[in-house]
Amino acid sequence: MRLSGKHIVLGLTGSIAAYKAAYLLRGLVKEGAEVQVVMTPSAKEFITPVTMSALSGKPVASEFFSANDGSWYSHVDMGQWADLVLIAPATASTIGKMAHGICDNLLLTTYMSAKCPVMVAPAMDLDMFSHPANQANLDILHSYGNLIIEPGDGELASGLHGKGRMQEPEIILEEVVRFFDQKKKLLNKHFLVTAGPTHEKIDPVRFIGNYSSGKMGYAIANELAACGAKVTIVSGPVHIKITNPEITIIPVESASEMYEHCLRIFPETDGAVMCAAVADFTPEKYSATKFKRGKYGLLIQLKPTTDIAAELGQLKSENQIVVGFALETNDELQNAYSKLSKKNLDFIVLNSMNDDGAGFGVNTNKITIIDRDNNPTFFELKSKAEVAKDIVARVVSEIGKKQEKRH
Repeated sequence: MRLSGKHIVLGLTGSIAAYKAAYLLRGLVKEGAEVQVVMTPSAKEFITPVTMSALSGKPVASEFFSANDGSWYSHVDMGQWADLVLIAPATASTIGKMAHGICDNLLLTTYMSAKCPVMVAPAMDLDMFSHPANQANLDILHSYGNLIIEPGDGELASGLHGKGRMQEPEIILEEVVRFFDQKKKLLNKHFLVTAGPTHEKIDPVRFIGNYSSGKMGYAIANELAACGAKVTIVSGPVHIKITNPEITIIPVESASEMYEHCLRIFPETDGAVMCAAVADFTPEKYSATKFKRGKYGLLIQLKPTTDIAAELGQLKSENQIVVGFALETNDELQNAYSKLSKKNLDFIVLNSMNDDGAGFGVNTNKITIIDRDNNPTFFELKSKAEVAKDIVARVVSEIGKKQEKRH
C-alpha cells in the first residue's frame, strides 16, 4: 500500500464534483492512508457525511462543535496531524477565501492551521475558472507553496464544454502518491534559485530593469521544496509572497547584490537554478541627485555586470549542478547552446520570445531543455507550475547521474 501510515485531511466544498470525492476517498484508504474528511456546510448539499464517514471509518468533521454533547473539533490539531491537506473539490469561493485568509468554516481554519503541504483540485465552470480573479487567487495559493491539480477539459455540469471540471479521482490519487514519492527525491539537498529582475540604479528615482515577474523562479523553488529540498531564493524585486518553511528568501535589488549572495551561498548547496533575468549592463556612475529634464539628450554610460551563472559554472564541484536560462529572440537553439557551453552548465532552459504565452509576466511558459550533448527536448505550452515540474525532474535526473558516478 503506497500511502501506508500517511495522514490526510480531505476537504470537500460545495460543488457538484463532490460525488467524485467518494471515489477519491476510497482510493486513498485502499492505498493505506488514514483520512479525516472535513466538509463545508454547502458540501453536505451534494453528498452526505454518512457516505464519507462510512468510507473513511471516521466521523466527518464539519461544525466546530456539537450543541448536543459539547464535543468539538480542533482545527489546530487536525492541521498538525496531517501529512497533507487535500481539498477536492475546491470551489472558486473557497479558493478565494484561502487566498485571502477568510476563515468562516472548519475547513478554512484547518487550512490556515496546517503545518503540512496543501493540494488543491479546483472544480468550477469554464468561465469561472478562467476569470482573472480566480486565476489571481490560484497564483496566490501557488505562491504560498500550495500544489494546484489542474482541472480537466471536458463536459461541465452547466452543459458547456471546456476547462474547469475536477480531475478524475484516479488522477488525483496518483498525484498524491507522486507527492509522497517525490518528497524523497531531493531529501537533505539544498538548492540555490535566483528569480525576478534586477534594478540597476541611474539616480534616486530611476533604474534600468526588465519585465520579469519572478513567477518561473518561484515555481521552481516550490517544486524543489515539494521534492524534499531546502531552497534559498535570491530574489530581485517581485510581488510574490511565499510561506513554505523549506524556502528562504533573500531579497536583493541589483546584479552586484545578487552576485555577492550567490557567491556566498553556492558552496553550501547541491546546485543552483539560475532563473533570474539579471541585467547585462549597469550604469558606470550613479547620480545621488535626480537628473533634470533639459533640451539635450541624456547620455548614460553602461558597463557589463558579472555573469553570475558563468561564475558558478566555473566554481561548481563535480557533485554540484548549475542550470541556466536563455531568453532569445533569434537563432534560439544556437545561442542557447553557446551559453550552455561557455558557462559550463549542466543543462539550459530555453525560452523564445517568438512563442505566444511564453516569457515575462504571464502564467504560462513554453520551454526547450538542452543538454551538454546539444540534445534539445521540446515541451508544449504549460502553466509555469507544470513547467517547473519538467525542469525539476531534469534536476533530479542530473543529481542522480552525479551520485552514480561517485559510486
